[in-house]
Amino acid sequence: MKKTRLPLLLGVLLATGTCIAEDAAKPATPAAAPEATPAAAPAADAIIATVNGTAYPLSLFQLFYIERMQQTQSENVEAFQQQAFNEFMSLIVASQEAERRKLEDKADVASALQMQRIKVLSNATVAAMAEEITPTDEELKKAYEEVKKNATRTEYKARHILVKDEDEAKKLIKELDGGADFGELAKKHSLGPTGKNGGELDWFDANQMVQPFAEAVSSMKPGTYSKEPVQTQFGWHVINLQESRNAEPPSFEDAKPQLIALLQRQKIAEKLNALRDSAMVELNEDLVKVTPRDEQTGDPAPADDKAATPAAPAKK
Repeated sequence: MKKTRLPLLLGVLLATGTCIAEDAAKPATPAAAPEATPAAAPAADAIIATVNGTAYPLSLFQLFYIERMQQTQSENVEAFQQQAFNEFMSLIVASQEAERRKLEDKADVASALQMQRIKVLSNATVAAMAEEITPTDEELKKAYEEVKKNATRTEYKARHILVKDEDEAKKLIKELDGGADFGELAKKHSLGPTGKNGGELDWFDANQMVQPFAEAVSSMKPGTYSKEPVQTQFGWHVINLQESRNAEPPSFEDAKPQLIALLQRQKIAEKLNALRDSAMVELNEDLVKVTPRDEQTGDPAPADDKAATPAAPAKK
């Protein structure tokens, strides 16, 4: 293995030129019969570098590299590969220096390391549980009915005129009362980007709009316009509600991936709660205040005045 010193500039991370992030994230696909046999991709346990006598596998760098790509939303290009690899090497030498200084013996560092280990193992447990859970069609259909019930909502088709002050909005309402065309007024006066289109908005539900606008639309009947200006942080609105409709829930097949994930989360939560209930826990009551629970309901039990009253100090 070639020896070098930092800073290291890496021209090509892998001799094969394969995209390690894509290789790690995508399943392998069979290649068409090639005219020339391509170089085999390196195994994940291949050693990517040995630093001061300690070997580091390719899989470790792959994990770091994918995290960096996700954090920065960067493309897998050679310049980013070089940057990521140099960051990886900096982390390694810094961690080795921490070991040399025995910093892992410091309480805060030891706690942080333990917390990271707990998180990694917890995430691995959740992932393993998810792989073990395959919801039945009956469970999926029952969950779908609940989704349909909760997905019922009203959508609105509206247009609006946005102006700076209330008086101008009131003048526009008077013009509408006199028979003026809403779309033409919007094109002439509206400050919003929709003004050039006559104030037209796409279909929306109330949750997509700021509260005063949503409340106004929800109280209107199709074919009417607001008789009073509606104020939001953007200015003053005159609103024309054109249509309303009940939104259709997604089909069962379209919703199926989300339903599977939902049921997996629910079942994982149940399994974790069962693990908590069966765990033998000894609490330091000097640090943790335990609230008594009613065995039947699980609600906090009524306070025991006698128990809550601290004992008087013993007389000497």
